[in-house]
Amino acid sequence: MSLTPLDKDAIRMSFDRAASSYDHHAVLQREIESRLLERIEFRRHEPATILDLGCGTGSASRTLAGQFPQANVIAMDWSPAMLAKTGEAGNEPNHLTGGLSLVCADMHSLPLAARSADLVFSNLALQWSYDLSTVFREFRRIMNADAMLVFTCFGPDTLVELKQAWRAVDDRPHVNDHPDMHDVGDVLLAAGFRDPVMDTERLTLEYPDVMSLLRELKGIGAHNVASKRKHGLTGKKRLQDMLQAYEPFRRGDRYPASYEIIYGTAFAPRDGQPLKTPDGDVATFSIDALRTRPGKAGAS
Repeated sequence: MSLTPLDKDAIRMSFDRAASSYDHHAVLQREIESRLLERIEFRRHEPATILDLGCGTGSASRTLAGQFPQANVIAMDWSPAMLAKTGEAGNEPNHLTGGLSLVCADMHSLPLAARSADLVFSNLALQWSYDLSTVFREFRRIMNADAMLVFTCFGPDTLVELKQAWRAVDDRPHVNDHPDMHDVGDVLLAAGFRDPVMDTERLTLEYPDVMSLLRELKGIGAHNVASKRKHGLTGKKRLQDMLQAYEPFRRGDRYPASYEIIYGTAFAPRDGQPLKTPDGDVATFSIDALRTRPGKAGAS
């Protein structure tokens, strides 16, 4: 999976700056969040610990806390300003506050104990990863046996109109690359997850002009954070050239912006299910499970 490298510090800065405007602009994000929440299933028991990775301003975290009132919900984000908004919202009337733990951390190195989470939920955060393999291995490490992972991320056809318009201007990256569904699924399997289900959905939003789209992207913090991006302000002529190149996509008096959403669900391996590692297959058992296996009592 070869994608344009991302600037980790720029990601944090973009979302910090957008924290105050995020909820006003995040209409698409809330719609996808609602659809993702519907995919959560528990066949045996309710989760005791839930991780909401990339929680943003905490909308899904509060919904999960309401849906599972006995659970400890960990609202985790890389942006301190986004987490601050989560805390502020929790103190407003009609917002749930109980059971939420706010954690600022990098998704590539989760500050959680092994086998501590029963559900990992992540809505539109994984496209900001510079190494999905590491992220999925971290998910696998912190998840209990049979725990559920449910996530979304943007796919490669996201903002395809904007990408093509900028390509008519220059060959620099202006819109972030996103992973392909099949690549995401392959990485998920390589991390040792079982029963993965992957699918995609395409949604199109329409705007009165392209500048409205650009303002919305800025308002949610979705800046170009490619490490090879051109720094500094975009020149007026280059911007006008891009707007002109967008014109062929216009539908009447509206300008479309396409989004490809990748949905994924999977489960952590059960005790004893082998996990592929660079050193070979490794199976993990709880000591209690070994003690209660038939024919093992009294073994030394």
